[in-house]
Amino acid sequence: MPLMTAALLLPAVRRESSLIAGRIMSCGLWKETLAVAEDYLSVCRIVPTPGSPAATPPPPPSESAAAMRHLALDMEAQHRARFHALAHSFLSQCGLDPCASLRRVMEELVGDGQMNWGRVVSLFTFTGVLVRKLQGEDTDQGTGVRGTEWLGGKESCRALAETIANYLGKEKSDWMLKNQGWEGFCKFFHSARVVNQDSSMKTALFAAAGVGIAGLTFLLVR
Repeated sequence: MPLMTAALLLPAVRRESSLIAGRIMSCGLWKETLAVAEDYLSVCRIVPTPGSPAATPPPPPSESAAAMRHLALDMEAQHRARFHALAHSFLSQCGLDPCASLRRVMEELVGDGQMNWGRVVSLFTFTGVLVRKLQGEDTDQGTGVRGTEWLGGKESCRALAETIANYLGKEKSDWMLKNQGWEGFCKFFHSARVVNQDSSMKTALFAAAGVGIAGLTFLLVR
C-alpha cells in the first residue's frame, strides 16, 4: 500500500477503532449495571425492611454491588415512609406495565440534566421498595397495593433490573463513563465514608439525592 494511501486511511481506522472500543465499554457498563441492579433487587426480596429479621442474602457479586446495598438500604431507612408512600402511589397509577412507568419516572427525574450518584442511589432505593410491594410484602398488614399479584418474584426483579440497566447503561452511559462507571461509584462510596464517618455518608449522599426524592414526590402526586 502506498505510503500516502496509508496515511489517508489512518484517521478512518482510528475512528473505527475508537467506535469499537466505545461499544465494548458501553456493553461492559450495561452488564455491570444489570448485575448491580439484579443483586440489589434480589436482596430487597429477601430483606423485608431495613432492620427486620430475614434470611441472610448471598454475598454481593462485586464491590459496586456491596456499596449499592449499603447506600440504598441506608437511604430507605432514613426516608422509609416517603419511599413507601411514593411506591404505593406509583403502583396505583402504573397500570399493567410498571417497567414502562419506571422508565418515564427515571427520564423525568433527571430531565434537568443534574445527574449525580445520589440520584442513582435514590432510583435503586425506590425500585427496591417497588419490588417488595409487587411481591405483596405489605398485603398481610392491610397496606398492600391491589392488583399487583400479576407481577412478582424473580421475573419482576429481572424486568425492573433491565429497565435500570437500559437507562443507566445506555441512555446515561456518557455520564456514567465520564464519572468512571461503577468504579467511580465505589470511589464515591469510600470517599464519602472517610470524609463523614460519624453520619455514615448521610450528609453527602442525601444532599445529592434530596432533589431526586423531591422529584419523585412531584412526579407521582401531580
